[in-house]
Amino acid sequence: MRAPSGSRYDQQGRNGQGGRYGWLGELVVALLLIVVGIMTITMVGVVIAEVLDVGPDPADSGLFFEDPVADLTISLLGIAIGIPVVMGVVRLLGRRPAGTLSSVVGRLRWRWIGWCAAVGFPLMIVQIGVGIAWTWDSEPLVEPGGGFPGWPYFLLSMAVILALVPFQAAAEEYIFRGWLVQVIGRAVRSPWPATVVASLLFALAHGFGELTGFLLLFYSALWWGWLVIRTGGLEAVIVLHTANNLLAFGLSAGFGQLDTSSTAADAPWQALVLELVFAPLYCLIVAKLADRRGVERVSP
Repeated sequence: MRAPSGSRYDQQGRNGQGGRYGWLGELVVALLLIVVGIMTITMVGVVIAEVLDVGPDPADSGLFFEDPVADLTISLLGIAIGIPVVMGVVRLLGRRPAGTLSSVVGRLRWRWIGWCAAVGFPLMIVQIGVGIAWTWDSEPLVEPGGGFPGWPYFLLSMAVILALVPFQAAAEEYIFRGWLVQVIGRAVRSPWPATVVASLLFALAHGFGELTGFLLLFYSALWWGWLVIRTGGLEAVIVLHTANNLLAFGLSAGFGQLDTSSTAADAPWQALVLELVFAPLYCLIVAKLADRRGVERVSP
């Protein structure tokens, strides 16, 4: 059953099903299944590494596979599993169409995704390019021992990145900007408590690194949460998240740095300064574009 006509994105779970505390059961089951899914895929990776005798080298490495591309594949799949988990929970426990996680119209709006990509990818290229130029002296992109790995390995890396990163990025959005916001939206009237909580958890999920990295993640997540409510769906944030990760992983593959353990949580202060500008710039441009294109903000 769908939410009533005129419901915001965060209110899509308010369909009168599941009882007053049904959101709590949905929350517990989804979190449990996500953890089980990640552990299952991780264990499959460990077993494959042992069977093929391609375990990590050296022995204290944080990789399951000696090959960083194989390790990246397991990591991306472990996150992507979140999409079918939250969609299944929404359908079976929330008793509503799984597509209501995507947008207020009950599906991904592919034409709208195209418009967002036309804005997001160029902006992300500029942002990352400026960031690299700004930090090159203090944090060069090519670390000692790094360098172009050769065309066969690079093309293999890019094939994995292009095939899996969109699902990994989308899974994080479906979990943090989508399902979690809608679950909390079943219990509170305003979208902002859910947005703040989901943004905080999103930042913490990337690990503990530099304070600037945490602030960057939390700040951008707040803007992205606002954009989801403003445009009635996840499309715009999935596009920007995908653009960011594709470029970041692509550069790592090109410079032989796929085995690095750094994440966005380790971002330097220069990256935070750039995010202070580019996050609202993208969100405000896309929000204005959504008005011009007549993108639905509430359920029809």
